[in-house]
Amino acid sequence: MNCKVEQFEGRNGTVKNQFLVRTSEGVYFQSYNSMIAFKPFSGGKIQLDRATWDYSVTTGRYRNQFLNETKKETEAKIKSGEYILTDLN
Repeated sequence: MNCKVEQFEGRNGTVKNQFLVRTSEGVYFQSYNSMIAFKPFSGGKIQLDRATWDYSVTTGRYRNQFLNETKKETEAKIKSGEYILTDLN
């Protein structure tokens, strides 16, 4: 699998310790050494790591930007089954 890693660009510029990992299958959001979320290109369901998706306030801030939604919206999508909790690490 080919992949490209780049620094996450937040609303105020490049963010330390936050990364986007682009693969042929989709884009992962990584915070420090943990994968937090995965957006597939194929139109499949967004996947969140069950152990780290809500790890900290900082991780949550950038996860919200990656998903372009609030934590409350993310929680509703998990509950409805629109998002999948899985093991990304």
